[in-house]
Amino acid sequence: MENGRVVGIIPARYGSTRLPGKALATILGRPMIQRVFERSAQSVVLDSVCVATDDRRIVDVVEAFGGHAVMTSPDHPSGTDRLAEAAQTIEADIIVNIQGDQPFIDPIMIDEGVQPLLDDGSLKMATLMHAIHTPEDLADTGVVKTAVNLAGDALYFSRSLIPYPQKGEPRNVFEHVGLYVYRREFLLKLAQLPPTPLEEIESLEQLRVLEHGYRIRVVETQCADNAFSGFSVDTQEDVERAEAMLRERGLD
Repeated sequence: MENGRVVGIIPARYGSTRLPGKALATILGRPMIQRVFERSAQSVVLDSVCVATDDRRIVDVVEAFGGHAVMTSPDHPSGTDRLAEAAQTIEADIIVNIQGDQPFIDPIMIDEGVQPLLDDGSLKMATLMHAIHTPEDLADTGVVKTAVNLAGDALYFSRSLIPYPQKGEPRNVFEHVGLYVYRREFLLKLAQLPPTPLEEIESLEQLRVLEHGYRIRVVETQCADNAFSGFSVDTQEDVERAEAMLRERGLD
């Protein structure tokens, strides 16, 4: 298969503890899943985009706005598992896992994540990061940090502060952006790998890749508005904040 057939998949389950059916939550007149799909489709490198879901209602909405959706099992423990099931039926060399709860994703970020795999045939996986600038984010365990080696490959991901400024010197701390790019065969293999100790301790699935000895290239995104593009919707309050963010930026 030729390198370059790139497909974006948006995992979108219906169930959500804090906001059931959140993929269909309306943000200024458009379902969230439609906003994710349409922004993703603006990526230069993607050949196609599809939604992988466990609910017919999401399929119907996606097809109604002209998108493509595939049904997957309702029993997947993670988005990666849902992605892997969808990938089994999709012809692609590279697959991008696009978060279904980030309605304002910048298509530039998709291009940034895919490019290393287009440039280097030995890479199996890539993701993104951006610099953290506020004390609140540095201390927030919900903001996942990452540290990389001199080649740009991940050394670790953690909810703790890494690196720790032992000598009090200025340092760059980076937040991990949860957009993942995989070679298709590696994604299918990853879904079969057993969970690992650090993954379970930190509750970070990407640590499974590192613990099994694989590389993850981490690209610093040049996206100028991370607060907007990386905003995740998990509650009704988040929906209202998302609408406010669109109004603040003069968008619809």
